Amino acid sequence: MEVIVLQLFNGLSVSSILLLIALGLAITFGLMKVINMAHGELIMIGAYSTYLTQNIFNDYLPKSMFDWYFVLAIPVSFLIAFLFGLILEMSLIRFLYGRPLDSLLATWGVGLVLQQLARSIFGAPNVAVTSPSWLDGGVTFLGSVLPYKRLFIIGLVALTLLAMYFYIYRSLEGRRMRAVMQNRDMASCLGVSTRRVDAMTFAIGSGIAGIAGCALTLLGPIGPSLGTYYIVDAFMVVVLGGVGKLVGTVLGALGIGVFNTMFEYWTNASLGKVLVFICIVAFLQWRPMGFIAMRSRSLDS
Repeated sequence: MEVIVLQLFNGLSVSSILLLIALGLAITFGLMKVINMAHGELIMIGAYSTYLTQNIFNDYLPKSMFDWYFVLAIPVSFLIAFLFGLILEMSLIRFLYGRPLDSLLATWGVGLVLQQLARSIFGAPNVAVTSPSWLDGGVTFLGSVLPYKRLFIIGLVALTLLAMYFYIYRSLEGRRMRAVMQNRDMASCLGVSTRRVDAMTFAIGSGIAGIAGCALTLLGPIGPSLGTYYIVDAFMVVVLGGVGKLVGTVLGALGIGVFNTMFEYWTNASLGKVLVFICIVAFLQWRPMGFIAMRSRSLDS
């Protein structure tokens, strides 16, 4: 029983991390059709923002306040990645809409530049982020110890997902965003500023990537190539879940996370990853649009 509980928790933990990473990509790639290969570097920016926030608390504030740096690091990571994404959209991405191959090459180049910039500023070796003391330890459940860090990440993912749901489906800005993505010409005729919606949508997706980078600092050291380890899995989650739907992204992350954990437990890490790829290919042969596909006139055409 302990092994089953631990494996289920590990699968849910991996799924939550993939979901947080893929949420931003689901907006930029799933809704905007922009292949942003610099998404991993936006995750890196969020991680280094957390590292800088930690250093500021450690150097300039009383030691008694150090444990609260992570609470501030979450919005700081979002804001800095948001600003980077906004600048990237206004200076480059907006000229590449409808040109997926060009956007792929351009953002790949931007990613390389950001990685080298991080190496120049912080150095090539990985740096460690000290987690706050209130995240040390774990809770015992059915004989298994569930770490507080993993539980915190699961809770953070749930809050982020809830916030995105209310923004996309329950707010005026979210309604405008969905209108532009489904039928840009009609939304423009009705007075919606499509350029502003594009910029805000891309920036929000980038900000969520920054939150993902902040969460990843709880799992180990961070470095300039942090995001490259997760970018392929993030694209797999979005493609498997289906274009433009948060529910599909959640299902894709759960499927990949749980099956990856199960296969790794039965075999090993390398073979487990291969088996996950085989399952994804087989599933996409059956449902090429993923779990849930968004239907609209612009997409059908």
